[in-house]
Amino acid sequence: MKLNHIIVSLLAVIFLTACTAKPGVTPDTFPAEIEDELFLKAERLFDAQAYAEAAVLYDEYFNQHADKPVAAAALLKIGIIHALSGDLDSARAAYMKIVSEYPTSSFVPDALVENLFTYFQEGRYQDVIELAPDILQRMESAANIFRIHALLGDTYMAMGSPIDAIDYYSRAREYATAAEHEAVIVKLQEAIAQLDSTDVAILVNHPDENLPLDYLMFQLGLDYAMEEKYDDALTILTEFLGSYPEHDNRSLVESLIEEIQKNAVFNRYSIGCLLPLSGPYEVFGNRALKGIELALAQFSSQSGAPPINIIIKDTGADPDKTMMALEELYHDQVAAILGPIVTSEIAGREAQQMGIPIITFTQKDNIPEIGDKVFRNFITPNMQVQAIASFTVQSLGLSRFAILYPEETYGLTYMNLFWDKILELGGTVVGVESYKPNQTDFMDPIKKLVGIYYEIPEDLKPENDPDMAAEGDETSGQSDDQTLEGSNEGTQEEEEEPEPIVDFDAVFIPDSPGKVGQIIPQLAYFDIKDVYLLGTNLWHSDSLIKIADQYVQGAVMPDGFFPQSNSPRIQEFVKVFEETYQETPDFVAAVVYDSAMILFNVVSSPHVRYRTEIRDELLNLENFPGVTGMTQFDEKGDVLKKMHLLRIKGKRFVELE
Repeated sequence: MKLNHIIVSLLAVIFLTACTAKPGVTPDTFPAEIEDELFLKAERLFDAQAYAEAAVLYDEYFNQHADKPVAAAALLKIGIIHALSGDLDSARAAYMKIVSEYPTSSFVPDALVENLFTYFQEGRYQDVIELAPDILQRMESAANIFRIHALLGDTYMAMGSPIDAIDYYSRAREYATAAEHEAVIVKLQEAIAQLDSTDVAILVNHPDENLPLDYLMFQLGLDYAMEEKYDDALTILTEFLGSYPEHDNRSLVESLIEEIQKNAVFNRYSIGCLLPLSGPYEVFGNRALKGIELALAQFSSQSGAPPINIIIKDTGADPDKTMMALEELYHDQVAAILGPIVTSEIAGREAQQMGIPIITFTQKDNIPEIGDKVFRNFITPNMQVQAIASFTVQSLGLSRFAILYPEETYGLTYMNLFWDKILELGGTVVGVESYKPNQTDFMDPIKKLVGIYYEIPEDLKPENDPDMAAEGDETSGQSDDQTLEGSNEGTQEEEEEPEPIVDFDAVFIPDSPGKVGQIIPQLAYFDIKDVYLLGTNLWHSDSLIKIADQYVQGAVMPDGFFPQSNSPRIQEFVKVFEETYQETPDFVAAVVYDSAMILFNVVSSPHVRYRTEIRDELLNLENFPGVTGMTQFDEKGDVLKKMHLLRIKGKRFVELE
């Protein structure tokens, strides 16, 4: 069983304990010498919870015997019945009538306590806190003192102040009967469970005989384990077992200690790798593997570098194979995991359960949100849109944009992100048109984009000039051939296409090079020429230049890696990679290389003793100088890095500063 499951089991025990029934609230016992049959009949109905019928008889008794000692008892029960029905004003009126009209009655303390409860029931917690001290001074009965302290504890719990609640529950415990004692312990446990480990530690280190020290120690150990402060957890839990060897929670604590110790035992310099080395994504898996191998070779060549062990597992991009590979890596006690590329969500969830930090390579949404052990180092749609939109609006000063996108997930995702980002930056999207993924003729969506697709309604067309009509009459003396010729010329003029309205500075087209290579020449055909062409990292392909050539000059796109960069770091990486593998590295090889280098450096940190400290080192990473840019992670584990912006110039791509 993994550590998380043990902690969940312990929390379940706490929850079940907390659900133990709470003690009822009843006033002091009435005098045994009561003999009035009317009152006794009302009592029997009250005990049977026939409150409406009981209230009638209590009222009748009070009206007939207001001068008898038991009249105050009848008023008390009337007040309780009103409170049970939710009529708190009437309940308070009955209680305070006892105080004012029967000041020497033995039922006055009960009336004061019940009156205090009505304020709690109404949610008037500050009133309870302000009234309670004066009422406590009038109490002699241990039962009522217990009830007020317990009520104050409940009040502070309702106000979200468990530390104050614990103080009053501990006081209530001094006055509790044997039957009430267990109920107070449950309340104390509920309050303690809401404290943070700092407050619990204070209570443990400054024990109070009215507080359950065994539970405090148990809770503190659990809190430390949940916070992954494993050294502190082991210390307090071991002390707990020594102090309470027969405790009901002993077996659970022993299991938790065992799991913490297992978590501390891992092969610090072993890194697991999940890659699709077979199946449909084999080409990407092999590129990633080359990046890892090169990183290992370069890291190991450094002076004083520890021996890093890489354990490669083939996922085949298959969920079942991924799960099996993860189990094997868990038993191999790897310190952290690189990958996968395709089955990242499944791998992320399982690695989180296992407590193993994992750096995934995926664009999929919400991967870092899986848990605090799950990281991502990859370019995402949001990163690309942020880069291209910020550049065009803030650097180029453009304000009007059009979007032409395919009706499928990729296109819809980028269209929405780009539109939102442009609006956020103060720009305007003046036109948005879509096309089918399998479409090859883009005339219609382009014509819609520039306002020439739909016919101009008759009522919006310019009216005929009457002078021109009169001149037309003069043709009556011309030959038929001349008239026919003039008629044909007029028809040609009427059928001319209207001028396109290019009211945008740039057009964004999130699609593949092959598709974009067909679209952009058609844009030029409709005189959409003097605008910026914007795309995604898919545009960073020589095939786009081959297909569209002159039409894509100046096109701008983002990418996470640019092998032809002027950066000395990138140039050195590309040089060594090409010498080693006789091919130019792509983004996948580069980003996996960076991720491996990051992990190699993290596990080599001298103070890393637990996997949680590997996670902390990743979260605290600041501007790691990678070949895919300065890299760090946000608080969720998602990568933060600046993307390259590229422009097509002639037959090649150049980097924009």
